[in-house]
Amino acid sequence: MKRNLFAAAAVGIVAATLACTAHADIVDEWDGVKAPAKPALKEVTVDPKTTALLMLDFMKQNCGQRPRCLATLPAMKKLLGEARAHKLPVVYSIINNSTIADVLPDVAAEAGEPHVLSGPNKFRNTELEKILKDKGITTVIVAGTAANGAVLQTAVGAVGCGFNVIVPVDGLSAVEAYAELATVYTFSNAPALSVKATLTRSGMIKF
Repeated sequence: MKRNLFAAAAVGIVAATLACTAHADIVDEWDGVKAPAKPALKEVTVDPKTTALLMLDFMKQNCGQRPRCLATLPAMKKLLGEARAHKLPVVYSIINNSTIADVLPDVAAEAGEPHVLSGPNKFRNTELEKILKDKGITTVIVAGTAANGAVLQTAVGAVGCGFNVIVPVDGLSAVEAYAELATVYTFSNAPALSVKATLTRSGMIKF
């Protein structure tokens, strides 16, 4: 009896091992993966006293060379104007080997608007958290390039620092569309991040 039980268990283990071995990984499945349903965008009303606009890496050196980023500028120019009109703090980020003067003219910084220099996460090794919290900010609107770099990683950093995040999808860009899709999917589905992030369009933000 025991011998039969051991034999049955061994057969089960072998079968399970073979099943695991036979399972395809995501690279094997790549061409057959169907894109998920697009997320619903939400209208959002912000409090100018507790909300800031982060303008990330809108530089001549990167955005200026990327058609998808250049296509975001009209909407971001309008959003930037509305934010300033409602007295929202605006904070810029710049990239290595650049200055704030390298921000594209359509969305250029005004005198007195602070900026930080960092890698993809603009909270890392910068004064960004202090700049925002000193102003009583609890929510940040995050726009910029690259979607899967500065926008995503700064949003994750913001959530880690206790901020709520608003992401206008017409204000993020990458070299290619799929990176933007993957980023928006991450915002709407990633644990912790999806709870604190609101996907919208710039025209759906009310002040």
